[in-house]
Amino acid sequence: MNIIESALKKLKPNVLSLVPLRDMVIFPSMIVPFFVGRKKSIASVEEAMSRGKLVFLLTQRDVNIKDPKQSDLYLTGTISKILQMLKLPDGTIRLLAEGLERATVVKYEDSRDVFRVQVKPIREDNDVTPELSALIRTVQKEFSRYAAVCKKIPVEIVTNCEKIESPGKLINTICSHAPLKVSKKMELLSETNTQPRLENLAMTLVGEKEVLELEQKINSKIRKRYEKTQKDFFLQEQLKEIQRELGDKGEDPSGATELKGKLAMKGLPSEVHEKCMKEINRLSRLQPMSPESGILRTYLEWITDLPWIEFSHDNKDIEAAKIILDEDHYDLKEVKERILDFIAVRQLKGKVKGPILCFVGPPGTGKTSLGRSVARALGRNFIRISLGGVRDEAEIRGHRKTYIGALPGKIIQSMKKAGTKNPVFLLDEIDKMSSDFRGDPAAALLEVLDPEQNNTFMDHYLEVQYDLSDVMFITTANSSHNIPFALRDRMEVIEISGYTEFEKEKIAEEFLIPKQLKENGLDWADIVFQKSALLTIIRNYTMESGVRNLERELANVLRKIAREAVKKGFHETKDSEEDEKTFKVVITKNSLTKYLGKIKYKDTFFTHIIRPGLSYGLAWTEKGGMLLPVEVAVLKGKGELILTGNLGDVMKESAHTALSFLRANALIFGVSLDFYKDRDIHVHVPEGAIPKDGPSAGITIATALLSAIRGIPMKKGYAMTGEITLTGRILPIGGVKEKVLAAHRNKMTHVLIPSDNKKDIDELPKAVLDEMKFEFSESIEEALFKLFPNDSFHQNEIASA
Repeated sequence: MNIIESALKKLKPNVLSLVPLRDMVIFPSMIVPFFVGRKKSIASVEEAMSRGKLVFLLTQRDVNIKDPKQSDLYLTGTISKILQMLKLPDGTIRLLAEGLERATVVKYEDSRDVFRVQVKPIREDNDVTPELSALIRTVQKEFSRYAAVCKKIPVEIVTNCEKIESPGKLINTICSHAPLKVSKKMELLSETNTQPRLENLAMTLVGEKEVLELEQKINSKIRKRYEKTQKDFFLQEQLKEIQRELGDKGEDPSGATELKGKLAMKGLPSEVHEKCMKEINRLSRLQPMSPESGILRTYLEWITDLPWIEFSHDNKDIEAAKIILDEDHYDLKEVKERILDFIAVRQLKGKVKGPILCFVGPPGTGKTSLGRSVARALGRNFIRISLGGVRDEAEIRGHRKTYIGALPGKIIQSMKKAGTKNPVFLLDEIDKMSSDFRGDPAAALLEVLDPEQNNTFMDHYLEVQYDLSDVMFITTANSSHNIPFALRDRMEVIEISGYTEFEKEKIAEEFLIPKQLKENGLDWADIVFQKSALLTIIRNYTMESGVRNLERELANVLRKIAREAVKKGFHETKDSEEDEKTFKVVITKNSLTKYLGKIKYKDTFFTHIIRPGLSYGLAWTEKGGMLLPVEVAVLKGKGELILTGNLGDVMKESAHTALSFLRANALIFGVSLDFYKDRDIHVHVPEGAIPKDGPSAGITIATALLSAIRGIPMKKGYAMTGEITLTGRILPIGGVKEKVLAAHRNKMTHVLIPSDNKKDIDELPKAVLDEMKFEFSESIEEALFKLFPNDSFHQNEIASA
């Protein structure tokens, strides 16, 4: 070892570059090639090449760790010399190294770029006593016997080992060539005393030899059986032989006994238990490899995997549940009160049937995330399935188990995932289902969503009753009109309307901005959105009922800021408190163009345009309410009514009704009785690519017609909605809240609605009620006098009528 000592003297006292090894142990006198790919390891090799080519090779405990720390490495390794180094095109290095001497780690040197350690060599005691001499011979004999059984060790190695007299060299040579486990090799490498090393190696060789002999004996028996049976039985027979050698007499190739034990612990209803026992008896009589055996085993495993008596404990603390609901969502008072009511009833009465709620509202209003929040507030497991595009009844009820590849329906599959009998079960997009020749999935849901029937739900695959009455079902939809009436009747519909600007601002401040800061890696920085900037994003970059696009635009801003932070080097220093304070960005109204580009929607676009023949209606869509301008032009012609704008039949009838009413009451509004005879009237609703229908545009069309015929513009800032009749009545309409919110978003100051809808105003947010004025009308005549300036119709004309 004089060479090593002289090399170490030239270095800093016993300090060597370290290269961690995966699944490999190097012993002295062992020459081995291996690849180095980690950056720090490559740096260590390059440093070693410049410092005498000595390197310390140390094995890591877990091969899956990519960047090992001190605790991930063993303490004993081998001082080795690099014989050859070859750099490969992919950046890795191929090394050929020779182990020189064992050593232990004394201290790890601090270095970010390379692994460097201070080591203490382990001196070999080569004095051979009579006792050691006997041990050496024992090890040599056991190694010869082991090599004869293993047949992976060359004869030359065995011959060389028989000539070795040094105990250390003998141990190192055997360990270098014997295929032992890494942990066992590390024991033999780490032991400092020669006698315990020899004893440990001898016992290891004896044990390994016995395992190999037993394995060969089993393989020999398997080969004899394999010659008489099909190849498909090979693995099965090998398992049987292993069980015989282990003395396991209770063979159960079909798995019937194991399944019977599992079923006994599930607490199954008597009917289900009786059916399962019949199927288990059938299974035990079948050949394990028969197709029917696999079908029965899969069926019984589904039964055992379902929750039958497992329940999660409900949260009964109403205040705690209220805090959780408020943490996750802003406002939504009606939904939150319904959940708190359920918790209160649960406290008074132990067993309560799970409510079946249906959240209906525009996209982006938090319906789906609300289901997850409800589960968290109740302390229950949460599962969700999407029904969008589902058109096969078997998706709900499953297939008969006799079909190849049959499975239970989505309901039972989700109950298995939930693991408890009382989860919160979200059926998303229930209004997006369809039906075809394979059945109607909405009809299959009638049983699932009926509290009086779902305690005996029958899946086609299970063919036994399963109780769903403890499940809290929540469904979501953008429109309740697309849900079949029988299904809608079974659910408690809760309307989730769009948000006002004030509500969007609060949601952005309390929920969206903190969420996006975290998702974009900026939660450590000081990022501030000014109120004016938020309002500009809401008004000029989004036009929606929900907040999905608002969240998207906020994410766009923060991604740009994240790029700025990386350019300034904050990605390397963000963990220090000092640097957190230095990176501060304030997003102002004027800086939004830099992040989001030009504005997409102009403020008060509609309310600035007032001209004859133009009126503003309000429409309801699945995306929420929207402003619906109606344009009318009067031109020379033959008294025809021209309707354009992709209008539906009901809307066309509303236009004819409005014109007929004005013709019948022309004198009231200062119009000649034959105004239509030599004129064509063209009614157009912009955005012609979008289909439009419904009766609620009647008053809007009537207003636009009168405005065009008289040449008088309607009052500024008015929007309206209402169905009209020939007798001049205005009938109530639906979707009042969504329509009024649309008017509020578009900066309308007044909304005219039917008198019968006055009760719906109470549902509006206070901010909307404070900022807008409402006009209620029972008749078309009353409405038109409110919508036009006071002097539009002369009193004498009204009197003459």
